[in-house]
Amino acid sequence: MIRGGRNYVSSPPVFSNDSKRLLVCAGNSVAVFSTDTGLQVASLDGHAALVTAVIVVPASTPGSKILCFCWTASLDGTIRYWDFAVPEMIRSVDIKLPVHSMVIPSLFNHLVEKSEKAVKSFAYICVEAKEEAEDRAKGLFQVRKCNLTDARLVGGAVLAEMKKPEIITMSSCGELLGVRRKRKLDIWKVPSTDSGRTVLKKITLHHTKALTVIAFHPTERILAAGDATGRIMIWRGFGNKTFAMANGHVNGSSMITDEENPGVRGSDDAESCTTWHWHPAQVNLLSFSSDGAYLLSGGKEGVLVVWQVDTGKKKFLPRIGSPLLHFTDSPDPSFSSISCADNQIHLVRRPSMEILKSISGIKLPYSHPEISKGMSSGVSFDQNAGLVALRTESYAVQLYSLFDDRGISEVQVYERNHQPVDEVTIVVTSVVLSLDGSMLCTSEVRLPEDGLGHLVCLKFWFSKSKAGDFSLSTIVYEPHRDAGISAIVFHPNRRMAVSSSFGGDFKIWTSNSGVPMKEESQPNSGWICHAVGSYKKKPMTAAAFSPDGSVLAVAAETVITLWDPDKNLLVAVIGEAIMPIVALSFVGNSDHLVSASWGSKPQLAVWSLLNLSTCWSYRLHVEAIASSPDSSSFAALVLLSDSGGVYDPNEKSHKTVDGLILLFNSAEPNPVAVWSVKKAKGGALAFIRNQSSDEESSSDQQQAAQTLFAYMNADHEYVLFDPHGTEAEELSVTRWKSQSSPEESGQVGYASLYGELLPPIPSRKHTPWSVPSFPTERPWETIFSGPSHNLPPLTLLCGPFLEALFEKRTAVEE
Repeated sequence: MIRGGRNYVSSPPVFSNDSKRLLVCAGNSVAVFSTDTGLQVASLDGHAALVTAVIVVPASTPGSKILCFCWTASLDGTIRYWDFAVPEMIRSVDIKLPVHSMVIPSLFNHLVEKSEKAVKSFAYICVEAKEEAEDRAKGLFQVRKCNLTDARLVGGAVLAEMKKPEIITMSSCGELLGVRRKRKLDIWKVPSTDSGRTVLKKITLHHTKALTVIAFHPTERILAAGDATGRIMIWRGFGNKTFAMANGHVNGSSMITDEENPGVRGSDDAESCTTWHWHPAQVNLLSFSSDGAYLLSGGKEGVLVVWQVDTGKKKFLPRIGSPLLHFTDSPDPSFSSISCADNQIHLVRRPSMEILKSISGIKLPYSHPEISKGMSSGVSFDQNAGLVALRTESYAVQLYSLFDDRGISEVQVYERNHQPVDEVTIVVTSVVLSLDGSMLCTSEVRLPEDGLGHLVCLKFWFSKSKAGDFSLSTIVYEPHRDAGISAIVFHPNRRMAVSSSFGGDFKIWTSNSGVPMKEESQPNSGWICHAVGSYKKKPMTAAAFSPDGSVLAVAAETVITLWDPDKNLLVAVIGEAIMPIVALSFVGNSDHLVSASWGSKPQLAVWSLLNLSTCWSYRLHVEAIASSPDSSSFAALVLLSDSGGVYDPNEKSHKTVDGLILLFNSAEPNPVAVWSVKKAKGGALAFIRNQSSDEESSSDQQQAAQTLFAYMNADHEYVLFDPHGTEAEELSVTRWKSQSSPEESGQVGYASLYGELLPPIPSRKHTPWSVPSFPTERPWETIFSGPSHNLPPLTLLCGPFLEALFEKRTAVEE
């Protein structure tokens, strides 16, 4: 099983003592990257929930830099101690409360005197106080002290209470702690010898706007804080009246009167407060340099600002390309790291701030206007190479390797410089890869301004290498007049593509006269419209090619039409679905076609291409469909909120589960396997060919050639596994039950007169899975839907027709 697509920027990363490795919080684990290559070299696995903090134990002597120990905290309620060189877990502290933030001052406090008696280690954590949740007078989250040596929380030691979790910020020497609470800033002084009974001295600083980030000066009593409006406040001499200095006396500069404290609000304990303002939006990042001479700040505009602390002068590192979140210094003063909102971590050289390497995670989802009325096509898979193409917020497409869990390349669909206050004017609506991964097609919509300027654009891209470097081949403006594009599909064996539109037509596009993909094409060869088709002027809502490319299926709203793509001839029409069809897929080597419909009565239906009729169907809201290329299996991602599915009430670990993956053999209505999943809305499915090594034996190669199954959720986290292996059994933890009533099993319409064309489905009594059908309120409307030359005389139809108008009464057994 392969898991990936994790968020690398949810928490600040941390460098190892020798600066050769970077530890990154990545979902339920900690990923260890090499700073030389930018590749992942290890992983700390064991937490059952999101890891929120990682702290490397600092080296006390130059010779101890080779030691690789760290602490981690997680929402699973545990704090763990690791040796990340092996890697292995050494010990675990279970506090039974979700930990949102953690600092350990004793690791960095150099004033602790060495003695023969072992000094206990304490951590300060922000936890969710579940026992206080019902008391609205108190906060739901608390800052508490945890005794790591004795593996327990310190009773009664609650430093602060908040309505939401906050990040605990610590000074570089471990002497000061800070937590922001809206417009207030609480600061504690940690004694050099901490104990469970020690009461920490506290001061509170006030501001007029909501605070977003804070940072302590490494050597002086200077505190920087950023707010939601882009301002940076610099408090100097804070706490000199309350906190004693290390040598027992207070700073002489604190003897001035309150009237001489410029910028300080009320009775706040600070000498002065100055304001710097350059950022147009909220400040996300603040960090002092190791010598304290500079302050670095960043925010939504994607520019790193370097301030001189003494003078306030500034210089910039522009065009990073994404909002900045975290800045981390390494023990090696020659380079640092910058974490960005696009799930990238840049390693930069100091002081030139040149980007040396980038750790590229999968692009995170973003909010955008909903343009398409059908199933989202913002995710496309390369089944052979194990790549996925995702649209990004910067009007680009990212090519991401599912097996290597790293970014391969990016294709800039629309040129754009990052601006913090840009309104969305372009929406990339579709991203589709060809079967061999050599071609890419994208569609974009330029939103109208004041009712003018609406433009739909179709772009074809080509690539000659497997590195995912695509070049633009053809741009087609308004490919379907002013109508939006509903679907794009590539021919499996030729350089041919089809785009369908809500305007009532579909177009067949060819390149180099539709030459086979294996043949070389000219880099400057363009795409032209080969043919145009329509059916009764109905909106064309979905399209799919058969595995051999000989048949093109296009959904004309509720009707499935079958076409010869070469001659553009209508071959056949399959009976109507209940609601408009949003997705079509041919099932591998079978003679079945799968459709998904959305609306008030959503439907998952399997159609027979031999009989041109429905085989079976379910009333389910399907979010995604994927078919196996080498078998008769297909999978459907179902949303529970619309499917009528229920859970086993004894299951307690799936409160947030909102979807199911159903694996079917197309000939049977009973699912082969069922998996419960989270964040199913906006998810995607695919069957991926397993990557085999050339050095393996022939038998091993055959075994490795199996097809793997990929599921990607709405947050772009994915899992890759063998659907028929033991790993799949571990995932199948929740059983779904249908809620359809027994009356729904009767025949309706045309089938009520002439019977089923296929063998009847086994009785519901012999299987735990029910097979619901969909009776219409007026079944006689479909009696005459068959071909006219096959209809019997009216004398034979009159009796069944009249009988269908009357309600049947169930016989009562005496």
